[in-house]
Amino acid sequence: MSISSSAVLVEQNISVWTANKLDRTVTEEVLVAKNAVSKSGQFRKNLMAGTTERKDIADYAAGCRLWHNMNTMPWADKGVRLLPSSLFMDYKVEANKRRDNFNFMTEAFLKNYDNLVGIASNYMGDLFNADDYPTVDAVAECFNYRLVFSPVPEAGDFRLDIPQDDLTEVMSDYNEQFDRRLQEAMAEPWQRLHKLLANMSNKLDDTGESKKRYHDSFVDNAVDLCDMLKHMNLTNDPKLEQARLELRKAMTGIHIETLKEDSVSRNDLKRDVDKILGGFDW
Repeated sequence: MSISSSAVLVEQNISVWTANKLDRTVTEEVLVAKNAVSKSGQFRKNLMAGTTERKDIADYAAGCRLWHNMNTMPWADKGVRLLPSSLFMDYKVEANKRRDNFNFMTEAFLKNYDNLVGIASNYMGDLFNADDYPTVDAVAECFNYRLVFSPVPEAGDFRLDIPQDDLTEVMSDYNEQFDRRLQEAMAEPWQRLHKLLANMSNKLDDTGESKKRYHDSFVDNAVDLCDMLKHMNLTNDPKLEQARLELRKAMTGIHIETLKEDSVSRNDLKRDVDKILGGFDW
């Protein structure tokens, strides 16, 4: 099945300076005193001790990676993922905002780099070594936020000047890998749906002794997934669409405050959720 018109490939690469340095000269006594021995027995110094700016960037980058994975589907073994064309514009706008914010945070960190090194020296004491610190230009090269979009290739696009038998074999191998990747990509929405339904069913079970706490995300996550599944159904799988519509119907009129207070509403929703779980071959 060709999906070149319904999806694009997107590769997200985000890198952040680790600010760690392996110190091979620190004695065992210092290691124990500093509680800094790793499981491997090696001691890595945090070069930005006493500051949070670099960690803030690293945490933001981790959030961007998570957001990217939630809005795309697996394709290649590493790096490249599948982005439904219907999500392209929304994805691009949000990705640009995240990239700009990442760059803003990085620029602020680099401008304050020398001052942060000074702060770290006060916290590290005898462990501080000025030679451990790269120049600000070298550190700048460690930060990167890059997005690359490309079309989904098709076997018919092969233009190789090789014997026909070899070309046929290459195209056959590609088609086999393409089909495998497409199957893996389409397993992703099913897995997301099953995980959400299983968690909902467990949460709605009132047979336990302890009272469970419900947050707005309990309803919001289900509604958001219904919207996402509509974009991710690239092969127009009728069973996936049926499951999506059943969840959408089950969530219609559901309010979090009602679920918190009304056991009947919880039992009714659990019944609908369990029906969906039992109605498909997961």
